[in-house]
Amino acid sequence: MSVTISSPAAPVSRPLLIRIFQVLLRIALRPALVCAAGLVALSACTISTPTRTIVLAPTPTPPRVATESYKVQVARRIDSANPSLIAAGRPQPMLRSVVVVAFVVDRDGRLLKSSVYRTNGDDKAESTALASLRRAAPLPAPPTTMLNQRGEVEVLESWLFNNDGRFQLSTLASPQVGLND
Repeated sequence: MSVTISSPAAPVSRPLLIRIFQVLLRIALRPALVCAAGLVALSACTISTPTRTIVLAPTPTPPRVATESYKVQVARRIDSANPSLIAAGRPQPMLRSVVVVAFVVDRDGRLLKSSVYRTNGDDKAESTALASLRRAAPLPAPPTTMLNQRGEVEVLESWLFNNDGRFQLSTLASPQVGLND
């Protein structure tokens, strides 16, 4: 088979045409060759079904209702143990401080540990929040559905401090006073 191409601009040599044809052929056949190579590789594999199935069950999360109900019980206990520190009414529009405390309670309601989780750096508000939590101990016993494998539950609560140093717990607090109220 002979190919003759004539061009008014410049003659093209036969070796150049063959090389162009080889490149075009390689480009066009590459996806097919890759696919064929993949099929050959897969045919060498042995696919078998597992002899036993391992199911990893996620740790059950406590029902939201139980968690919220327990947080209300804890907040009421903290309120009752610290009556002189509780702010009445709605929190002011611009709070002095918000202190989030993380604490761990065992199945009997004993406070095992507590620490400031988030704060704006108001040391007095932080120490007041931690002290008011300690004064409220022991806390109500948590529902068994909330306990982890160690028989403990971790709770987060936010103390909302007004300028006068008194606070409300976010679980029990009314909506904050708006600037346009």
